[in-house]
Amino acid sequence: MSYETIQYEVADNVASITLNRPDKMNAFNQQMLDEFVDVWSRIRVDDDVHAVVLRANGDRAFCTGVDVVEVYDRGDELWGELDPGSRLAPKANQVWKPVICAVHGMAAGGAFYWINESDIVICASDTTFFDPHVSYGLVAALEPIGLTHRIPLGEALRIALVGLDERVTAARAEQIGLVSEVVEGSREAVWARAAELAARIAAKPAAATQGTVKAIWESLDMTRSGGQQVGLLYTQLGNPVGTAQVDRATLARPQWEPR
Repeated sequence: MSYETIQYEVADNVASITLNRPDKMNAFNQQMLDEFVDVWSRIRVDDDVHAVVLRANGDRAFCTGVDVVEVYDRGDELWGELDPGSRLAPKANQVWKPVICAVHGMAAGGAFYWINESDIVICASDTTFFDPHVSYGLVAALEPIGLTHRIPLGEALRIALVGLDERVTAARAEQIGLVSEVVEGSREAVWARAAELAARIAAKPAAATQGTVKAIWESLDMTRSGGQQVGLLYTQLGNPVGTAQVDRATLARPQWEPR
């Protein structure tokens, strides 16, 4: 399938998905929803993909949420409407391959569907985060609920309730744990750093990284002890007792870097 609202490529076991509606500040419409359903299904079954980078074209914005002109199909059933995140977000589409989200410019509203479900989120120093729903008289629910699993409750509520009157800077986003790294510069700089991180992850045994992602994310819906029990099963499936996929004796001494 060829795509119009996104660009997709795979190289060296890393898949890159690039939002490609820069003239619309990468707002999502129905076509983007459909294309993400397809691209996540491809990534899920492609054994050549060990890690994913999610990024966006254009200088102004990573994504500003839903396209208010080309509105997605909400359906006719009152109780049958689907959350657009069920089509956009990786975990909602059962993708357990590590996803690195590289954010720049404005990240607003529905952009949090991707941010909330990525495994590593980094941003350029020019990035600002905000949720405009309440400023437009709309309930802010789905995005901030997802945010409460990434940042403190009070921070998620502040973003949701202040709306357009305040933006979270890149520096503040790092302080509250919304991103794990701020890259000096803009789009090109954060793309390069995301590619570097993805290459390091993709070089590791795929069963180990994917099992790690799945175990941790699924534990969020469980009690601590329940998550530990399921996690033990995953360690046995992805790394049978007494067996390792990597021989430590032959593993080159890693050159770690401080964070």
